[in-house]
Parts: sequence; structure tokens; C-alpha cells
Amino acid sequence: MHKVVLIGAGRIGRIHASNAARHPRLQLAGVIDAIDASAQALAQEHGAPVLTLDQAMDDADIGGVIIASSTDTHLDYSVRAAAAGKAVFCEKPIDQDLGRARAASAALSSARLLLAFNRRFDPNFRALKAKLDSGAIGTLESLQITSNDPAPPPPSYIAVSGGLFKDMAIHDFDMARWLLGEEPVQVYAVGSCLVDPEIGRLGDIDTARTVLKTASGRLCVISNSRRSGFGYDQRIEAYASAGMVRADNVTESTVQVWSEAGAAADRFQNFFLDRYAEAYRQEMDHFADMLDGTPAAVGYADGVAALALAEAAARSLALGQPVAP
Repeated sequence: MHKVVLIGAGRIGRIHASNAARHPRLQLAGVIDAIDASAQALAQEHGAPVLTLDQAMDDADIGGVIIASSTDTHLDYSVRAAAAGKAVFCEKPIDQDLGRARAASAALSSARLLLAFNRRFDPNFRALKAKLDSGAIGTLESLQITSNDPAPPPPSYIAVSGGLFKDMAIHDFDMARWLLGEEPVQVYAVGSCLVDPEIGRLGDIDTARTVLKTASGRLCVISNSRRSGFGYDQRIEAYASAGMVRADNVTESTVQVWSEAGAAADRFQNFFLDRYAEAYRQEMDHFADMLDGTPAAVGYADGVAALALAEAAARSLALGQPVAP
């Protein structure tokens, strides 16, 4: 059993706490949160103590740290945990500032750090990746990544989120890098505020299209919206020299109703906590593997590269032209 602690008892922290507590090779050995009531409630739920950050870092028996706190703490907590010799599981993004993230290279480039781009662990997307890698549809030429939320978050969240590209599309930038097999060398983004005027007043957009191009000419189009109107819309299509492979949306059930009006399927799983539940479990399983000595499948360098694409997209939007990441 590997002892791990959780920093951050919010929505995503509760998911990670549950997966860690139920994992056969992990023991949730403590919960840390700036809000004591939140820490106490989550710790009590899983029979773990509430700890301070210093207690966790100084305890040699604690092998891993799960960082699910606010984004502005991710980098500093990762650096401190790595310096203490802990394996690190850090939520995305690594930071909201590319310069700060790159400046941590000496501390984190060789650290045992898993950056939580959970979609790499989704069974459907992994199967799509396996088909591409097998050559079943020839040589990859282009990607279409669609990621639309059911409804926008509250303005209070938008104000501290870092913006659509860093908060939402950053998952898609990581998926694009993973699937393209080459680093994008050109980024062109356009965006609008079509869903909620308050998002625009806060200086953000809620609808975007981003085109990535690699040195060999491979293309990826990323479609994002804060509102789909029909559920959590998560699809990937990969077009290659001998065909296409597609990972489609996941529905609440496989039940369909057929009648004179046509065929009707069940609704899409409503949000990321449902759609990516298995991905979160597989991600925690990989963290357990890391504590057993397996290298991280997605780490610091991947976090920096995705953040660079997010900042390039924002720069392209502001300039109205393609830019280099």
C-alpha cells in the first residue's frame, strides 16, 4: 500500500479522493484544504485525517501527493512535493502562466509527475489512438476534436478560470498533440461570445474554433463551446489515407426507441464527472503504477506544451492571424 495525500477538497478533489480511497494499492492518508470544513468533511467520509501541508511534506511514509486545489497553486505545490521526494499527481493546467511553468523546468522536468490530462485514459479515446497507431486506416492526415459543455459555468468561475483556452480547450490541445504524433508549429484561433454576454464582459469568449498545423502539414480543428444545448458533446474523428476512425459521444444507456417518428436514443451523459468517470479511475490506477516505479504517461513537458498552445491560441485570437506556439 502506498500512502497518498490529497490537496484540495473541492469537486474534482472529491472524485480523486474516492478513487484513491478505493484503490487496492493506495491508502488515502490525509486531506488538506484551505477551508477547514471542506477538509474535515471529505476526510471523515474516507476515514482519513486532516493534515497541514507541512505535515504531509515532512512525512517520509507518504509517497504521493494529489494536487486538486485551485489552479494558481498547482505549480508551487508540485515543486514543493517533488522537492520532498513525493510522486505528484497534479490537475491541469500546470499553471496559468507559461513563463512561470517553463521556469520550473529544473525542479519538475525529471520529477515523478503525472499531469492529469484524464482524457488520455478514456477507454474510447485510447481505442481510437490504438487504431491510429496500428495503421488500420493508413497514415493520419487530419483530426476533428469536438468539445462542447452542456451549459456555461457561472460568471464567478469564468473570472478566475484563466479563459476558455487554458481552462477548457487545454484538454483538447493535449489530445491533439497525443494523436497527431507531431508538435503543432502553427496555431490559428477565432472566437466569439455567443452564449452569455457576461462572459464577454469578463474578457473571455464562449465559442471558439482553433486550427493546428504540424510541420508535415497535418491539421487539427478543435471546436469548443460553453453550451451545446443537448448534453456533454465529446467526439473525435481522425481522417487518414485509408479511412476514418471515430470516437463518438457516450449515452446514458444503449436503449433506443423505434417508432413511426423514427429512432430515438438515450441522452448523452451530462457532464465530465459522468462521461470521464472511468478515465479518472484509470488515471488513478496509473498513479499507483507510478508509485510502483512506472514512468508517467503524461508529465511536466506535456503540461508546458499544452499551455504553450493555449497561450498561442489566445495570441492568435487577439492578433487575428496564425502564430507559432
